[in-house]
Amino acid sequence: MAAPIKVSARNLTLAATDEAAILRAARKLERFYDRIVGCRVVVEAEHRYPSGRDVSYAVRVDVTLPGTELVITHQSHRDLLTAVQEAFDAAQRRVEDYARLQRGDIKRPAGRPAGRVTKLFPLEGYGFLEAEDGLEIYFHRNSVLKGGFDRLEIGSRVRFVEEPGDRGPQASTVALLGQRRRRASIVA
Repeated sequence: MAAPIKVSARNLTLAATDEAAILRAARKLERFYDRIVGCRVVVEAEHRYPSGRDVSYAVRVDVTLPGTELVITHQSHRDLLTAVQEAFDAAQRRVEDYARLQRGDIKRPAGRPAGRVTKLFPLEGYGFLEAEDGLEIYFHRNSVLKGGFDRLEIGSRVRFVEEPGDRGPQASTVALLGQRRRRASIVA
């Protein structure tokens, strides 16, 4: 890990053996993804009665990965080491899923990207839209579904299918999202 593992406790003092077990479990995560940036673990004792005799332990594991952070909050358990093990089992599954996604073993849900119309040239029959990632994409009148080119306005929200074109990205299919309603003006 790029940063040292941070372990903290609330409402209890961790024994050295318990802290060592937590550090071992955190280091074990690197077996499943070797580019983990950091890991923070918080162990909290939850006292159910004022006497303090009935205690359960809740464990929170924050794993920082390139581009994201996984937060695992696990249900409490009466045994500290069992609570730690269950939390790190869940963290391991989440880290493995992230690693599979990064390798391309799991495909992200494919939805058509959304954007908004930024330029229209009605006489020439084409326009440009801006994708959510800021990329400007060309589209032609014939790529707008249901003859909707004439209903497009600057700022109209659209979904589209992007493909490479001769001069950069272009939209092969453009669908208008929800009609913009104009407010009727009241004439007195």
